[in-house]
Amino acid sequence: MSLLEDWRSKAYSPTANKNELKRLWDTYFDKEKKIYQELLINPDVEVKGTVKQLSERYGVELMTMVGFLDGIQESLKVPNDIDNMTEDTEVSLGFDKVLLYKNMVDAKAPWLYELEEWDNIFTKEEQKQYFKEQKQSHTFKRTEKKIGRNDPCPCGSGKKYKYCHGR
Repeated sequence: MSLLEDWRSKAYSPTANKNELKRLWDTYFDKEKKIYQELLINPDVEVKGTVKQLSERYGVELMTMVGFLDGIQESLKVPNDIDNMTEDTEVSLGFDKVLLYKNMVDAKAPWLYELEEWDNIFTKEEQKQYFKEQKQSHTFKRTEKKIGRNDPCPCGSGKKYKYCHGR
């Protein structure tokens, strides 16, 4: 089993005790927040190393780092090969700042997108703009109900649509 599969089987286990899962996620979110706080201090510096080196650097367990790499994957400038990752796999944490911020909004993670470190990267107006853009990207446009051929014509003539304006 790969590191990623091992992480996902623990973190998303349908048979696990609910209290244990809650404890796992609470601990993970706390550590994740601290890693992001460090990364956002120098957002233009690309942090690299093996999975094991990064877990030691940030003082987290190997599985926590695997979960972190899984979470940040979509925000990276160059994605890591997390599916085949071992503790000796060289990975990069070079992220796109705007994409990371928007992905945090999309994940509904205010403990991450409200970090004060973002204030040194984006103005409050930019943060509001990116927040709004991300929220609107999931807004679906409602379409009017299509008029059927045999429905009454909406012009009010009393004729069927196909005999009136449907021609």
